[in-house]
Amino acid sequence: VVERGDTHGGAVGRRVRDGFSFDTGPGLMYLPAVWRDLFLKTGKRPLEECVELVRPADPVVEHRLSDGTRVRLPGLSRSGTIRAVREAFGEGTAERWTALLGRAREAWEVSRRPMMEEPLTSGTDPAPFRRDPYPAVPRRRGLFRRPAPADDLLTTAIRELGDPRAVALVTAGLWDWGVNPVGAPAGALVLPYLEQTFGTWYPLGGMRALADALHARCVERRVEFRFGVGVVAVTEDGGRASGVELANGTVLPAEHVVVGAWSPPLSPANRDTVTEGFGGPLWEPPGNAVRAWSRATLLLALRGPRPADTPHRTVVHGATPAEPPVTVLQPDDPALWPAGEHATAVVTVPVPVGSGGGLPVGTAERLEAAADAVVPDRTGRELWRELRTPAEIERETGAPGGAIPGPALGGGVTGRAAAPNPGPLPGTHRAGALAHPGGGLPHAGMTGALAAGLIVEGPDWRGSY
Repeated sequence: VVERGDTHGGAVGRRVRDGFSFDTGPGLMYLPAVWRDLFLKTGKRPLEECVELVRPADPVVEHRLSDGTRVRLPGLSRSGTIRAVREAFGEGTAERWTALLGRAREAWEVSRRPMMEEPLTSGTDPAPFRRDPYPAVPRRRGLFRRPAPADDLLTTAIRELGDPRAVALVTAGLWDWGVNPVGAPAGALVLPYLEQTFGTWYPLGGMRALADALHARCVERRVEFRFGVGVVAVTEDGGRASGVELANGTVLPAEHVVVGAWSPPLSPANRDTVTEGFGGPLWEPPGNAVRAWSRATLLLALRGPRPADTPHRTVVHGATPAEPPVTVLQPDDPALWPAGEHATAVVTVPVPVGSGGGLPVGTAERLEAAADAVVPDRTGRELWRELRTPAEIERETGAPGGAIPGPALGGGVTGRAAAPNPGPLPGTHRAGALAHPGGGLPHAGMTGALAAGLIVEGPDWRGSY
Protein backbone atom coordinates (compact mmCIF):
# COMPACT_ATOMS: atom_id res chain seq x y z
CA VAL A 1 0.00 0.00 0.00
CA VAL A 2 1.50 3.30 -1.13
CA GLU A 3 0.02 6.32 0.70
CA ARG A 4 1.04 9.93 0.17
CA GLY A 5 -0.09 10.83 3.71
CA ASP A 6 1.91 10.06 6.82
CA THR A 7 -0.58 7.58 8.29
CA HIS A 8 -3.29 5.09 7.41
CA GLY A 9 -7.03 5.70 7.38
CA GLY A 10 -7.57 8.20 4.58
CA ALA A 11 -10.72 10.20 5.27
CA VAL A 12 -11.19 8.36 8.58
CA GLY A 13 -8.92 10.87 10.25
CA ARG A 14 -8.11 11.92 13.78
CA ARG A 15 -6.97 15.14 15.43
CA VAL A 16 -5.01 14.66 18.67
CA ARG A 17 -4.04 17.57 20.90
CA ASP A 18 -3.31 17.87 24.63
CA GLY A 19 -4.65 14.39 25.31
CA PHE A 20 -7.94 15.01 23.45
CA SER A 21 -8.87 13.02 20.34
CA PHE A 22 -11.43 13.90 17.69
CA ASP A 23 -12.74 12.10 14.62
CA THR A 24 -12.26 14.41 11.64
CA GLY A 25 -14.12 12.18 9.20
CA PRO A 26 -17.22 10.08 9.83
CA GLY A 27 -18.20 9.95 13.49
CA LEU A 28 -20.66 7.04 13.43
CA MET A 29 -20.92 3.69 11.70
CA TYR A 30 -23.82 2.27 9.70
CA LEU A 31 -24.06 -1.21 8.15
CA PRO A 32 -21.25 -2.77 10.21
CA ALA A 33 -21.87 -6.03 8.34
CA VAL A 34 -19.52 -4.77 5.61
CA TRP A 35 -16.64 -4.66 8.07
CA ARG A 36 -17.67 -7.83 9.88
CA ASP A 37 -17.46 -9.66 6.58
CA LEU A 38 -14.01 -8.24 5.86
CA PHE A 39 -12.60 -9.37 9.20
CA LEU A 40 -14.30 -12.76 8.88
CA LYS A 41 -12.66 -13.40 5.52
CA THR A 42 -9.17 -12.14 6.37
CA GLY A 43 -8.30 -13.73 9.71
CA LYS A 44 -9.31 -15.72 12.74
CA ARG A 45 -10.37 -12.83 14.96
CA PRO A 46 -13.78 -11.31 14.12
CA LEU A 47 -14.42 -7.57 14.10
CA GLU A 48 -15.84 -7.57 17.62
CA GLU A 49 -12.55 -8.95 19.00
CA CYS A 50 -10.56 -6.22 17.25
CA VAL A 51 -12.85 -3.24 17.85
CA GLU A 52 -15.21 -2.66 20.77
CA LEU A 53 -18.28 -1.80 18.75
CA VAL A 54 -21.21 -0.42 20.74
CA ARG A 55 -24.61 1.07 20.10
CA PRO A 56 -24.81 4.49 21.76
CA ALA A 57 -27.29 4.59 24.62
CA ASP A 58 -30.79 5.76 23.77
CA PRO A 59 -31.69 8.32 22.74
CA VAL A 60 -29.18 8.00 19.94
CA VAL A 61 -30.17 11.32 18.41
CA GLU A 62 -32.08 14.43 19.44
CA HIS A 63 -33.55 16.63 16.73
CA ARG A 64 -34.01 20.31 17.54
CA LEU A 65 -36.36 21.82 15.01
CA SER A 66 -36.61 25.48 14.08
CA ASP A 67 -40.03 25.85 15.77
CA GLY A 68 -38.59 24.72 19.11
CA THR A 69 -39.82 21.11 18.89
CA ARG A 70 -37.41 18.51 20.25
CA VAL A 71 -37.66 14.89 19.19
CA ARG A 72 -35.49 12.13 20.67
CA LEU A 73 -35.17 8.93 18.65
CA PRO A 74 -33.87 5.54 19.79
CA GLY A 75 -31.43 3.41 17.88
CA LEU A 76 -32.36 0.10 16.27
CA SER A 77 -35.99 0.29 17.39
CA ARG A 78 -38.56 0.71 14.67
CA SER A 79 -41.43 0.73 17.15
CA GLY A 80 -39.62 3.22 19.38
CA THR A 81 -39.01 5.55 16.45
CA ILE A 82 -42.63 5.39 15.34
CA ARG A 83 -43.76 6.05 18.91
CA ALA A 84 -41.53 9.13 19.12
CA VAL A 85 -42.85 10.43 15.79
CA ARG A 86 -46.42 9.83 16.95
CA GLU A 87 -45.86 11.69 20.21
CA ALA A 88 -44.24 14.62 18.43
CA PHE A 89 -46.40 14.99 15.32
CA GLY A 90 -49.56 12.91 15.77
CA GLU A 91 -50.98 9.57 14.67
CA GLY A 92 -51.48 10.56 11.03
CA THR A 93 -47.86 11.58 10.54
CA ALA A 94 -46.68 8.40 12.28
CA GLU A 95 -48.72 6.31 9.84
CA ARG A 96 -47.33 8.23 6.87
CA TRP A 97 -43.80 7.85 8.30
CA THR A 98 -44.29 4.08 8.52
CA ALA A 99 -45.55 3.93 4.94
CA LEU A 100 -42.66 6.02 3.61
CA LEU A 101 -40.02 3.87 5.32
CA GLY A 102 -41.84 0.80 4.04
CA ARG A 103 -41.42 2.07 0.49
CA ALA A 104 -37.78 2.84 1.26
CA ARG A 105 -37.40 -0.81 2.28
CA GLU A 106 -38.79 -1.86 -1.10
CA ALA A 107 -36.28 0.45 -2.80
CA TRP A 108 -33.45 -1.12 -0.79
CA GLU A 109 -34.50 -4.66 -1.74
CA VAL A 110 -34.59 -3.70 -5.43
CA SER A 111 -31.36 -1.70 -5.50
CA ARG A 112 -29.12 -3.48 -2.98
CA ARG A 113 -27.54 -5.91 -5.44
CA PRO A 114 -26.85 -3.62 -8.42
CA MET A 115 -26.16 -0.45 -6.43
CA MET A 116 -23.95 -1.92 -3.70
CA GLU A 117 -23.08 -5.61 -3.95
CA GLU A 118 -22.29 -6.09 -7.65
CA PRO A 119 -19.34 -4.55 -9.52
CA LEU A 120 -19.93 -1.88 -12.12
CA THR A 121 -18.29 -3.04 -15.36
CA SER A 122 -18.82 -2.78 -19.10
CA GLY A 123 -21.18 -5.76 -18.83
CA THR A 124 -23.43 -4.19 -16.18
CA ASP A 125 -27.09 -3.64 -17.04
CA PRO A 126 -27.60 0.15 -16.87
CA ALA A 127 -31.35 -0.09 -16.22
CA PRO A 128 -31.14 -0.05 -12.38
CA PHE A 129 -28.96 3.05 -12.56
CA ARG A 130 -31.37 4.91 -14.83
CA ARG A 131 -34.44 4.01 -12.79
CA ASP A 132 -35.26 5.48 -9.38
CA PRO A 133 -35.93 2.40 -7.21
CA TYR A 134 -38.35 4.23 -4.94
CA PRO A 135 -41.84 2.88 -5.74
CA ALA A 136 -44.17 5.47 -7.20
CA VAL A 137 -47.22 6.20 -5.06
CA PRO A 138 -50.54 6.19 -6.95
CA ARG A 139 -51.97 9.69 -7.08
CA ARG A 140 -54.62 11.41 -9.18
CA ARG A 141 -53.50 12.41 -12.64
CA GLY A 142 -56.35 13.34 -14.97
CA LEU A 143 -59.46 11.22 -14.47
CA PHE A 144 -57.76 8.18 -12.99
CA ARG A 145 -55.43 7.33 -10.14
CA ARG A 146 -52.31 5.73 -11.50
CA PRO A 147 -48.66 5.58 -10.51
CA ALA A 148 -46.80 8.76 -11.31
CA PRO A 149 -43.03 8.98 -11.69
CA ALA A 150 -41.18 9.64 -8.45
CA ASP A 151 -40.19 13.24 -7.80
CA ASP A 152 -36.92 14.25 -6.21
CA LEU A 153 -36.40 13.20 -2.61
CA LEU A 154 -37.42 16.40 -0.88
CA THR A 155 -40.58 16.79 -2.96
CA THR A 156 -41.47 13.15 -2.33
CA ALA A 157 -40.94 13.44 1.43
CA ILE A 158 -43.01 16.64 1.64
CA ARG A 159 -45.88 15.10 -0.32
CA GLU A 160 -45.90 11.78 1.54
CA LEU A 161 -45.28 13.01 5.09
CA GLY A 162 -47.19 16.28 4.98
CA ASP A 163 -45.58 17.73 8.11
CA PRO A 164 -42.37 19.66 7.29
CA ARG A 165 -41.01 18.81 10.73
CA ALA A 166 -41.17 15.10 9.96
CA VAL A 167 -39.56 15.84 6.60
CA ALA A 168 -36.67 17.50 8.43
CA LEU A 169 -36.19 14.39 10.58
CA VAL A 170 -36.14 11.90 7.72
CA THR A 171 -33.84 13.97 5.49
CA ALA A 172 -31.33 15.18 8.10
CA GLY A 173 -29.14 12.08 7.97
CA LEU A 174 -28.75 12.31 4.19
CA TRP A 175 -26.32 15.18 4.61
CA ASP A 176 -23.98 12.88 6.55
CA TRP A 177 -23.67 10.82 3.36
CA GLY A 178 -22.96 13.89 1.21
CA VAL A 179 -26.48 13.83 -0.26
CA ASN A 180 -28.50 17.04 -0.64
CA PRO A 181 -32.21 16.13 -0.47
CA VAL A 182 -32.92 18.89 -2.98
CA GLY A 183 -32.55 17.23 -6.37
CA ALA A 184 -31.55 13.81 -5.03
CA PRO A 185 -33.57 10.82 -6.28
CA ALA A 186 -36.30 9.63 -3.94
CA GLY A 187 -34.49 6.30 -3.79
CA ALA A 188 -31.91 7.91 -1.50
CA LEU A 189 -34.51 7.36 1.23
CA VAL A 190 -32.87 3.95 1.56
CA LEU A 191 -30.19 5.74 3.63
CA PRO A 192 -32.46 6.71 6.55
CA TYR A 193 -34.06 3.28 6.20
CA LEU A 194 -30.64 1.64 6.70
CA GLU A 195 -29.99 3.75 9.78
CA GLN A 196 -33.37 2.90 11.31
CA THR A 197 -33.17 -0.80 10.41
CA PHE A 198 -29.54 -1.70 11.09
CA GLY A 199 -28.83 0.85 13.78
CA THR A 200 -26.17 3.40 14.59
CA TRP A 201 -22.85 2.08 15.86
CA TYR A 202 -19.77 3.58 17.45
CA PRO A 203 -16.31 2.04 18.01
CA LEU A 204 -14.93 2.92 21.44
CA GLY A 205 -11.90 5.10 20.90
CA GLY A 206 -13.59 6.76 17.94
CA MET A 207 -13.86 5.80 14.30
CA ARG A 208 -10.09 5.82 14.14
CA ALA A 209 -10.20 2.57 16.14
CA LEU A 210 -11.68 0.89 13.07
CA ALA A 211 -8.89 2.24 10.86
CA ASP A 212 -6.29 1.07 13.39
CA ALA A 213 -7.82 -2.42 13.52
CA LEU A 214 -7.88 -2.68 9.73
CA HIS A 215 -4.26 -1.54 9.52
CA ALA A 216 -3.29 -4.13 12.14
CA ARG A 217 -5.12 -6.86 10.21
CA CYS A 218 -3.26 -5.90 7.03
CA VAL A 219 0.10 -6.02 8.82
CA GLU A 220 -0.89 -9.40 10.26
CA ARG A 221 -1.48 -10.59 6.69
CA ARG A 222 1.98 -9.31 5.68
CA VAL A 223 0.83 -6.21 3.82
CA GLU A 224 3.61 -3.64 3.49
CA PHE A 225 2.77 0.06 3.92
CA ARG A 226 4.78 2.96 2.52
CA PHE A 227 3.64 6.29 3.98
CA GLY A 228 4.63 9.74 2.78
CA VAL A 229 5.11 8.41 -0.75
CA GLY A 230 3.25 9.79 -3.76
CA VAL A 231 2.36 7.88 -6.93
CA VAL A 232 2.68 9.78 -10.20
CA ALA A 233 1.62 7.13 -12.71
CA VAL A 234 0.62 3.57 -13.39
CA THR A 235 3.27 1.93 -15.53
CA GLU A 236 2.30 -0.11 -18.57
CA ASP A 237 3.81 -3.04 -20.40
CA GLY A 238 2.18 -4.70 -23.39
CA GLY A 239 -1.12 -2.87 -22.91
CA ARG A 240 -1.46 -3.92 -19.28
CA ALA A 241 -0.60 -2.35 -15.93
CA SER A 242 2.85 -3.41 -14.76
CA GLY A 243 3.27 -1.36 -11.58
CA VAL A 244 3.37 2.20 -10.28
CA GLU A 245 5.91 4.99 -10.58
CA LEU A 246 6.60 6.85 -7.34
CA ALA A 247 7.34 10.55 -6.99
CA ASN A 248 11.02 9.78 -6.40
CA GLY A 249 11.26 7.92 -9.70
CA THR A 250 11.18 4.42 -8.22
CA VAL A 251 8.98 1.88 -10.00
CA LEU A 252 7.17 -0.79 -7.99
CA PRO A 253 6.25 -3.78 -10.19
CA ALA A 254 2.78 -5.31 -9.79
CA GLU A 255 0.44 -7.76 -11.48
CA HIS A 256 -2.59 -5.70 -10.41
CA VAL A 257 -2.91 -2.06 -9.34
CA VAL A 258 -5.82 -0.88 -7.19
CA VAL A 259 -6.21 2.90 -7.25
CA GLY A 260 -7.95 4.72 -4.41
CA ALA A 261 -6.64 8.20 -5.17
CA TRP A 262 -8.21 11.27 -6.73
CA SER A 263 -5.27 11.99 -8.99
CA PRO A 264 -3.26 10.69 -10.83
CA PRO A 265 -3.58 8.28 -12.57
CA LEU A 266 -7.30 7.39 -12.64
CA SER A 267 -9.00 10.67 -11.78
CA PRO A 268 -12.65 11.46 -12.63
CA ALA A 269 -11.47 13.61 -15.56
CA ASN A 270 -9.84 10.54 -17.13
CA ARG A 271 -12.74 8.19 -16.49
CA ASP A 272 -13.47 5.79 -19.33
CA THR A 273 -16.87 5.63 -21.00
CA VAL A 274 -18.31 2.70 -19.03
CA THR A 275 -20.48 5.04 -16.96
CA GLU A 276 -22.30 6.50 -19.97
CA GLY A 277 -26.01 5.90 -19.42
CA PHE A 278 -25.62 5.21 -15.70
CA GLY A 279 -26.71 8.66 -14.45
CA GLY A 280 -24.67 11.71 -13.57
CA PRO A 281 -21.16 11.54 -12.12
CA LEU A 282 -20.75 10.94 -8.42
CA TRP A 283 -18.56 13.99 -8.10
CA GLU A 284 -18.25 17.11 -10.23
CA PRO A 285 -15.56 19.80 -10.16
CA PRO A 286 -15.74 22.67 -7.63
CA GLY A 287 -18.53 25.09 -8.42
CA ASN A 288 -21.33 22.53 -8.64
CA ALA A 289 -22.92 23.00 -5.23
CA VAL A 290 -25.73 20.56 -6.00
CA ARG A 291 -23.55 17.47 -6.24
CA ALA A 292 -20.30 18.38 -4.48
CA TRP A 293 -20.29 18.94 -0.72
CA SER A 294 -17.68 19.21 1.97
CA ARG A 295 -17.96 20.02 5.68
CA ALA A 296 -16.92 22.61 8.23
CA THR A 297 -16.09 21.32 11.69
CA LEU A 298 -15.62 22.90 15.10
CA LEU A 299 -13.66 20.77 17.60
CA LEU A 300 -14.27 21.56 21.27
CA ALA A 301 -12.11 20.38 24.19
CA LEU A 302 -14.15 20.76 27.37
CA ARG A 303 -13.55 20.62 31.11
CA GLY A 304 -16.14 18.91 33.27
CA PRO A 305 -18.03 15.67 32.64
CA ARG A 306 -20.54 15.01 29.91
CA PRO A 307 -24.06 15.13 31.44
CA ALA A 308 -25.47 11.62 31.81
CA ASP A 309 -28.58 12.24 29.69
CA THR A 310 -26.68 13.77 26.75
CA PRO A 311 -27.57 12.21 23.37
CA HIS A 312 -24.61 10.99 21.37
CA ARG A 313 -25.84 13.03 18.40
CA THR A 314 -27.87 16.23 18.36
CA VAL A 315 -29.13 17.70 15.08
CA VAL A 316 -29.92 21.43 15.01
CA HIS A 317 -32.18 22.09 12.04
CA GLY A 318 -32.43 25.16 9.87
CA ALA A 319 -35.60 26.92 8.84
CA THR A 320 -36.31 24.40 6.05
CA PRO A 321 -35.18 20.84 5.21
CA ALA A 322 -33.28 22.33 2.26
CA GLU A 323 -30.88 24.06 4.68
CA PRO A 324 -28.04 21.80 5.85
CA PRO A 325 -28.46 21.01 9.56
CA VAL A 326 -25.70 21.33 12.15
CA THR A 327 -24.75 18.08 13.89
CA VAL A 328 -23.18 17.94 17.35
CA LEU A 329 -21.51 14.68 18.42
CA GLN A 330 -20.80 14.22 22.14
CA PRO A 331 -19.56 10.63 22.59
CA ASP A 332 -19.62 8.96 26.00
CA ASP A 333 -16.06 7.71 25.58
CA PRO A 334 -13.31 8.48 28.14
CA ALA A 335 -10.72 7.26 25.62
CA LEU A 336 -11.17 10.59 23.84
CA TRP A 337 -9.94 12.86 26.63
CA PRO A 338 -7.18 12.99 29.27
CA ALA A 339 -7.61 11.64 32.78
CA GLY A 340 -10.07 13.48 34.95
CA GLU A 341 -13.42 15.04 34.18
CA HIS A 342 -13.37 16.17 30.58
CA ALA A 343 -15.46 15.84 27.44
CA THR A 344 -15.34 16.54 23.72
CA ALA A 345 -17.79 17.84 21.14
CA VAL A 346 -17.55 17.76 17.35
CA VAL A 347 -19.82 20.28 15.62
CA THR A 348 -20.21 19.94 11.84
CA VAL A 349 -22.23 21.43 9.02
CA PRO A 350 -22.13 20.58 5.29
CA VAL A 351 -20.80 23.33 3.02
CA PRO A 352 -20.66 23.40 -0.78
CA VAL A 353 -17.38 22.73 -2.52
CA GLY A 354 -16.04 25.72 -4.38
CA SER A 355 -15.44 28.24 -1.61
CA GLY A 356 -11.71 28.47 -2.28
CA GLY A 357 -10.95 26.38 0.77
CA GLY A 358 -12.70 28.87 3.03
CA LEU A 359 -16.21 28.89 4.45
CA PRO A 360 -19.41 30.51 3.21
CA VAL A 361 -20.43 33.64 5.11
CA GLY A 362 -22.15 32.81 8.39
CA THR A 363 -20.89 29.22 8.66
CA ALA A 364 -18.67 29.79 11.69
CA GLU A 365 -21.50 31.65 13.41
CA ARG A 366 -23.90 28.73 12.80
CA LEU A 367 -21.40 26.32 14.34
CA GLU A 368 -20.93 28.57 17.37
CA ALA A 369 -24.67 29.04 17.84
CA ALA A 370 -25.32 25.29 17.68
CA ALA A 371 -22.53 24.61 20.17
CA ASP A 372 -23.95 27.20 22.56
CA ALA A 373 -27.43 25.69 22.26
CA VAL A 374 -26.43 22.04 22.68
CA VAL A 375 -23.32 21.90 24.89
CA PRO A 376 -24.15 22.84 28.51
CA ASP A 377 -22.14 25.90 29.68
CA ARG A 378 -20.00 25.68 26.59
CA THR A 379 -18.15 28.99 27.06
CA GLY A 380 -17.40 28.29 30.72
CA ARG A 381 -16.15 24.75 30.05
CA GLU A 382 -14.21 25.35 26.85
CA LEU A 383 -10.47 24.71 27.12
CA TRP A 384 -9.76 25.26 23.46
CA ARG A 385 -11.33 24.99 20.04
CA GLU A 386 -10.27 24.39 16.46
CA LEU A 387 -12.15 25.27 13.29
CA ARG A 388 -11.55 22.96 10.34
CA THR A 389 -12.44 23.98 6.79
CA PRO A 390 -12.57 22.08 3.48
CA ALA A 391 -8.95 23.15 2.97
CA GLU A 392 -7.85 20.77 5.75
CA ILE A 393 -9.82 17.93 4.17
CA GLU A 394 -8.21 18.60 0.79
CA ARG A 395 -4.74 18.71 2.31
CA GLU A 396 -5.22 15.46 4.23
CA THR A 397 -7.10 13.40 1.62
CA GLY A 398 -6.24 14.99 -1.72
CA ALA A 399 -9.94 15.52 -2.50
CA PRO A 400 -10.27 18.70 -4.61
CA GLY A 401 -12.00 21.39 -2.58
CA GLY A 402 -12.37 18.95 0.31
CA ALA A 403 -15.18 17.16 -1.55
CA ILE A 404 -16.88 14.27 0.23
CA PRO A 405 -18.48 11.98 -2.39
CA GLY A 406 -21.79 10.38 -1.54
CA PRO A 407 -22.99 6.89 -2.46
CA ALA A 408 -24.03 5.92 -5.96
CA LEU A 409 -27.76 6.41 -6.48
CA GLY A 410 -30.11 5.18 -9.19
CA GLY A 411 -32.43 7.67 -10.78
CA GLY A 412 -31.59 8.88 -14.28
CA VAL A 413 -30.67 12.56 -14.41
CA THR A 414 -30.99 12.87 -10.62
CA GLY A 415 -29.00 9.70 -9.98
CA ARG A 416 -25.28 9.52 -9.45
CA ALA A 417 -22.91 6.90 -10.78
CA ALA A 418 -19.49 6.17 -9.39
CA ALA A 419 -16.54 5.17 -11.54
CA PRO A 420 -16.44 1.53 -12.69
CA ASN A 421 -14.53 -0.92 -10.53
CA PRO A 422 -12.20 -2.01 -13.36
CA GLY A 423 -9.86 0.74 -14.51
CA PRO A 424 -9.47 1.77 -18.16
CA LEU A 425 -6.14 -0.09 -18.36
CA PRO A 426 -6.21 -3.90 -17.99
CA GLY A 427 -4.80 -4.85 -14.63
CA THR A 428 -6.07 -1.72 -12.89
CA HIS A 429 -9.01 -1.50 -10.50
CA ARG A 430 -10.59 1.31 -8.52
CA ALA A 431 -11.42 1.47 -4.83
CA GLY A 432 -12.47 4.20 -2.44
CA ALA A 433 -15.20 6.81 -2.49
CA LEU A 434 -14.95 7.55 -6.22
CA ALA A 435 -15.40 3.91 -7.22
CA HIS A 436 -18.71 2.05 -7.35
CA PRO A 437 -20.72 1.99 -5.09
CA GLY A 438 -19.40 5.36 -3.95
CA GLY A 439 -18.77 7.20 -0.72
CA GLY A 440 -19.85 6.62 2.84
CA LEU A 441 -18.03 4.16 5.08
CA PRO A 442 -19.99 0.98 4.17
CA HIS A 443 -20.06 1.80 0.46
CA ALA A 444 -16.37 2.65 0.35
CA GLY A 445 -15.69 -0.61 2.17
CA MET A 446 -17.59 -2.48 -0.52
CA THR A 447 -15.36 -0.98 -3.23
CA GLY A 448 -12.46 -2.97 -1.82
CA ALA A 449 -14.52 -6.16 -1.73
CA LEU A 450 -15.56 -5.66 -5.35
CA ALA A 451 -12.01 -4.94 -6.53
CA ALA A 452 -10.76 -8.05 -4.72
CA GLY A 453 -13.52 -10.17 -6.23
CA LEU A 454 -12.71 -9.05 -9.76
CA ILE A 455 -9.00 -9.73 -9.25
CA VAL A 456 -9.50 -13.19 -7.75
CA GLU A 457 -12.53 -14.40 -9.74
CA GLY A 458 -12.00 -12.58 -13.03
CA PRO A 459 -13.83 -9.88 -15.01
CA ASP A 460 -17.08 -11.85 -15.32
CA TRP A 461 -17.58 -12.04 -11.53
CA ARG A 462 -20.93 -10.51 -10.50
CA GLY A 463 -20.56 -10.35 -6.74
CA SER A 464 -20.96 -12.79 -3.87
CA TYR A 465 -24.27 -14.50 -3.21
